[in-house]
Amino acid sequence: MPKYESRIPYESARIHAAAVYCSDGRVGEQFDDFLQNGLGLPRYDRLALPGGPACLAGHTEAHMEEQGILDELKFLVDVHGLKRVVLIAHQGCAFYSQRLILPEQYLESQQVIDLVKSADYIRRLTGIKQIDAFFARHIEGRIIFEDIQTRR
Repeated sequence: MPKYESRIPYESARIHAAAVYCSDGRVGEQFDDFLQNGLGLPRYDRLALPGGPACLAGHTEAHMEEQGILDELKFLVDVHGLKRVVLIAHQGCAFYSQRLILPEQYLESQQVIDLVKSADYIRRLTGIKQIDAFFARHIEGRIIFEDIQTRR
């Protein structure tokens, strides 16, 4: 295939928002749908990696990823004028079971703790005040996004 032309027109206006979420392809379309239609954030900047916001929660197993995401966030704040960040964790994330080696019964509680820690860390380092966090849960073949309060 020599060329492919997208049917979606290019829009140059920025919306000044980014999302940090897991790169698990099984939930990518649902994340896009939620961010674009549920939160009204078309064309948001994406930072996707295994575990998503977990890398900003102080886990030694994710130190390298933490540095990379921080560099990217600072760049987007400076160049794209970010004013909002959305963090999403999802049920059954392999980052927690395989890299952090947490037992199944502790995954969700650790993910919620990590969302709060990550939001605090981003606020401190970037000055962004609007940071929203959500937990994506599988229920009967659907993904339901639950709001996680990050202000203590």
